Amino acid sequence: MDQQRLLALLEDLRAGKVSAEAVISEVEAQGVEARGFEDLGFAKPDHNRAARLGFPEVVYAEGKQDAHLVEICHALLARSPRLLVTRLEAERYTRLAGELPAGHFNPTGRTLSCGQPARQVGQVLVLCAGTADLPVAEEAVETARLMGSQTTLVADVGVAGIHRLLNHREQIEAARVLVVVAGMEGALPSVVGGLARAPLVAVPTSVGYGTGLGGLAALMSMLNSCAPGITVVNIDNGFGAGYAAHLINALPAGE
Repeated sequence: MDQQRLLALLEDLRAGKVSAEAVISEVEAQGVEARGFEDLGFAKPDHNRAARLGFPEVVYAEGKQDAHLVEICHALLARSPRLLVTRLEAERYTRLAGELPAGHFNPTGRTLSCGQPARQVGQVLVLCAGTADLPVAEEAVETARLMGSQTTLVADVGVAGIHRLLNHREQIEAARVLVVVAGMEGALPSVVGGLARAPLVAVPTSVGYGTGLGGLAALMSMLNSCAPGITVVNIDNGFGAGYAAHLINALPAGE
């Protein structure tokens, strides 16, 4: 806080124009803005994240105490028009709905989205191999959408029924960025990568039987794909895929 503003506040306090609580609140708020984060003791919400990276800090709900989760969410949303919470299970959301900020809850994607992007750009197409992969795919959709990408989800187009995928050929060719989500042997990104000229973010999921090794088989398959232009994120990381897809999608054409 600059000296002139502080002196003005003190003059207003002496004249009875503002309360001591209001002065304290503004001084504390200015302190938060100056250092870029707020110290809650158990967490330090990063209020400068949007200025640095273009999107506010995202809250990973899993593993956090209920009270901590609620306070972090309110602290972030108090200084940002948008908030994304990931890995928020439906039962937990139902229990905390009255305490958490109001927003759109996606029970399949396990996300809570508060606020709206200023505008939506481009086209991110999320392809999902099977219905069991939907939680990861919908996490990617909600992330890219809240960040500001026009986002479409096409579900259940895995390689076991390749005609289902080919029925969406026009959408694949029109997309600016593709997110392809698959478990089992993880073959879908290789097939789509051979059809599309757009950048492709592949997401292995932990869906599959024993030798799928919790998604490791799909991850290795995607990392070893012979189709060009494929980037792979971690197992079940729909958030990371949606975030990366939006960053690519938001680049001006030709960059």
